[in-house]
Amino acid sequence: MRRYGLPRAARSRCSRRSQEDDTSMSNNQQYPHSYEYDQYAQNQYAQGQYTQEQYAHEQQAAVPQQQWTYEYAHEPAPAPAAPAPAPAAEAPQAPQALAPNQRARAEGRSPIIEPGFQPAVLTAVLGLLLAGGAAVGSYGLLVPLLLLQAVTAAGWFRLNGMWPARQGIALAFLGGVVADIALLVAGRDNGPAAILGTLGVWVLLTLVLQLRSHADPDERMYGLMATVVSAALAIVAAGHLAAPADAVTVGGAAVAIAVLARALPLPTVASVVVALLAAAGAGIAAGGVTDLGSGGAFLGLGAGACALIGHRVASYDYPSRFVHMTAGVALPLAAAAPAVWLLGRALG
Repeated sequence: MRRYGLPRAARSRCSRRSQEDDTSMSNNQQYPHSYEYDQYAQNQYAQGQYTQEQYAHEQQAAVPQQQWTYEYAHEPAPAPAAPAPAPAAEAPQAPQALAPNQRARAEGRSPIIEPGFQPAVLTAVLGLLLAGGAAVGSYGLLVPLLLLQAVTAAGWFRLNGMWPARQGIALAFLGGVVADIALLVAGRDNGPAAILGTLGVWVLLTLVLQLRSHADPDERMYGLMATVVSAALAIVAAGHLAAPADAVTVGGAAVAIAVLARALPLPTVASVVVALLAAAGAGIAAGGVTDLGSGGAFLGLGAGACALIGHRVASYDYPSRFVHMTAGVALPLAAAAPAVWLLGRALG
């Protein structure tokens, strides 16, 4: 027998069992090389030993082995995996793309953004309206006071990032309205009792409403504190109505001048000093028109100091125009109300 067993393949080409036995052989003894096997079949067919059907059968038997041999011999090597692209470095933000507070932090400055000149103008206008309304009478003062209380309630909620908070704003503003009504009914002499009584009732009412809320405990506590403070500011602003008319006139003028001076493009320390001096000067000028006289300087200085505190509270670490146009306008006047009432009673 030859090495590749060609005679056996020729003798058993019509036998299926012989073909199965040949298929079960090892790779070294199964078939000859595909090219030699095909040449052998062609020679046998040319010599007349293979019929056409037998030759076609031999070619079909050789095709799988020929394809396997070709595919195995010419199987391409696996391509090396492409290296993962390196993460692109984040491009540094251009200075002009940064927000004002972010640029201030990057430069080592304070990120607090003050309201600016336009809210200061609105505060001055509202302060002069309060001064003029006080000269007219209690009901003339009531109109700008209601506007101040509404802006105070809305501005405090927005300053704390709670918007829209319609129920809380309405509740705080309603507390200011109730305090105004209580003052008109009880009179200026009973102003502290009317203001403190309204404040106590509103704190209790706010607490009951928050307990009935189905929000998360943290959210309820945050809403409770924001509503109580907003209502307290709106109610305390009613102190303008409880103070003597001359004190409200002097205080309104002093706050207007102090806030305008604070908005000047000066260093912070110099701006504060200039604002306090301007408030004292406005107090002297307004006191000369009213019966307070030179005592208006002390009232103007106290009202101006409280107004600057409210102005600082209204400053924000992000330039929100709505915060500046609400809290930045109302908080200086609302914060000055206790000083106007206390100094006005002391000097009057």
